[in-house]
Amino acid sequence: MKKIGTWIGMTLLIFVLSACSPHFHLDLLGKEEIQEVVLVESRVQEKILLLDISGLIATSIKTGVFDKEGDILSQVYFRLKKAAEDNMVKGIILRLDTPGGEVTASDIIYHEILNFKQRTGIPVLALMMGLTASGGYYIASACDYLIAHPTTLTGSIGVISLFPNLEGLFEKVGIQVQVIKSGELKDSGSVFRQMTPEERDVFQKIIGEYHQNFQDIVYKNRKDHLSLEDLEKITDGRVLTASQALEAKLIDEIGYFDTALKTILDIASLPEAKVVSYTYFPKRKTNIYATNLKSESPLESVSFREVVQSLKSGFYYLWHPQLDD
Repeated sequence: MKKIGTWIGMTLLIFVLSACSPHFHLDLLGKEEIQEVVLVESRVQEKILLLDISGLIATSIKTGVFDKEGDILSQVYFRLKKAAEDNMVKGIILRLDTPGGEVTASDIIYHEILNFKQRTGIPVLALMMGLTASGGYYIASACDYLIAHPTTLTGSIGVISLFPNLEGLFEKVGIQVQVIKSGELKDSGSVFRQMTPEERDVFQKIIGEYHQNFQDIVYKNRKDHLSLEDLEKITDGRVLTASQALEAKLIDEIGYFDTALKTILDIASLPEAKVVSYTYFPKRKTNIYATNLKSESPLESVSFREVVQSLKSGFYYLWHPQLDD
């Protein structure tokens, strides 16, 4: 009877506290469907969409079981699709904070932005945060206007390929790997042995082709601002500060979010507009600087070790030292 009385008392206490105390909703799992939230109010119905691309641009990072979305490609694609279906969306600010990433993932996002602009006629402006390097700049070059914060690092126009070599480690622990192959180059880039000069030449040619593609993309979109000769001087993989990038004509202006908003309104011929964002976590999107939250993006909720492990052997538009901090 004493235990029953205690249980009844605790139940009544919980009921009273839940009825009288404020309710806290942690919003851990978010909404079932993506929500539009207003980040900057306006008296008009026209909208500017703020779309973020943050972290490593990759499809190889695994998402958690509670993630509402897949990789960065699906996130960007879905938001562009939703914006295209809304007649009130008149412009996009694409905010980038990324060291770059996979060659193919970067190229697909670039392609989707171009397709979106062609289908809708809606302008897209790139706003670079602390880092918009390599694949990040590749994507930004699809935009109509490029703005960097005063402290942005950008550029790094180049390609890097990662081929770990564990041969020395395996020798120390006494592990041998027997490989049976149909041709001399079938196991090119194997982690089990040193790369041969012939294999290095094969991969260097691939690097050269991807690098030329990167350079062609930049020149195609910036040829009204800089010559091919000037571009070739800065496409050696170096990163540039915002002022250096402006001098090199890789960007159009240095500024902040208000600069980007004013510019996109001018391009869209609008006196004003609401700034909106699409999210599964509307309670957390309260202003323009509350948009890069861990629980929202699988790319930002992974650990450093998971990011490094995701860098499988392959080719990247990536400023690699960023991952060595």
